[in-house]
Amino acid sequence: METSVSLASYLLQSKAIIIDPANPFTWASGWHSPIYCDNRKTLSYPEIRSYIRDAFIAQIRKKFDKPDMIAGVATGAIAHAALVAESMGLPMLYVRSAKKSHGLGNQIEGDINMGKKVIVVEDLVSTGGSSLKAVSALKNAGLEVLGMTAIFTYGFPLATENFKKAGVILHTLGNYHDLIEEAVEIGYIQSEDMETLRKWREDPAGWKV
Repeated sequence: METSVSLASYLLQSKAIIIDPANPFTWASGWHSPIYCDNRKTLSYPEIRSYIRDAFIAQIRKKFDKPDMIAGVATGAIAHAALVAESMGLPMLYVRSAKKSHGLGNQIEGDINMGKKVIVVEDLVSTGGSSLKAVSALKNAGLEVLGMTAIFTYGFPLATENFKKAGVILHTLGNYHDLIEEAVEIGYIQSEDMETLRKWREDPAGWKV
């Protein structure tokens, strides 16, 4: 809880997360949303990126078996995975959403040692679709995926179900509930916005202003 609340403050402070119910954003999926998340913004702030790195390491050590490697999901989590791997003294990989159409046609970059235990680092989990594609690519390459750790999740029931079906453990540093509570606490949004944000999270695909 303490990590999630502190992270929420950092994400709002750095504008990695913007909340604007009156002027919704359009996601690549076509969904309309009162919230937008781009955790790459955190990399511009040394204090914040170091906090995220240390929180990832603490969570990995607490929640998972000791990994042999760290894998970042392209592109948003590559830098964060590199910071974690460097601090833990571990090799690193990163995974694209699909194989390259040129060169060697790689989907995974880095030296792949079959049978090694890997923790996947992600920046954001929405429905879980792209995150789980990365996990599948690593498994298909012969790696043992211990689970995934992400900076933030919207906590959609669909994502929970997708990770459950895939048999993949997911832990996140922050979550939607704590973010919204912190946003009200610091005056970023008004308490009356809470109902709009709650309704959106219940039905993001069907939500409209």
